[in-house]
Amino acid sequence: MTGSHSSTTLQQSLNAPLKVHVERVVREYFLALGDDMPTDLYELILREVELPLLTVTLEQTRGNQSKCAQILGLNRGTLRKKLKTYNLMS
Repeated sequence: MTGSHSSTTLQQSLNAPLKVHVERVVREYFLALGDDMPTDLYELILREVELPLLTVTLEQTRGNQSKCAQILGLNRGTLRKKLKTYNLMS
């Protein structure tokens, strides 16, 4: 693979919808488990996604909880509760 083809493929991957990335990771997770069956997968995935979602959105808003809540579509009380859950309160 040439350098330009490699960078084009990477850019296409980065531009793929979020659901494409999530599907890939869930498939890889099941492959890694082999014959084992997970439990509470829904809750596991929500926990794994929610923390970086909150962290990065807070970074992007420079810690402004009102802006963060607006971007996430949450009310400030719900955001604050989630921030406390993950020890992200400043």
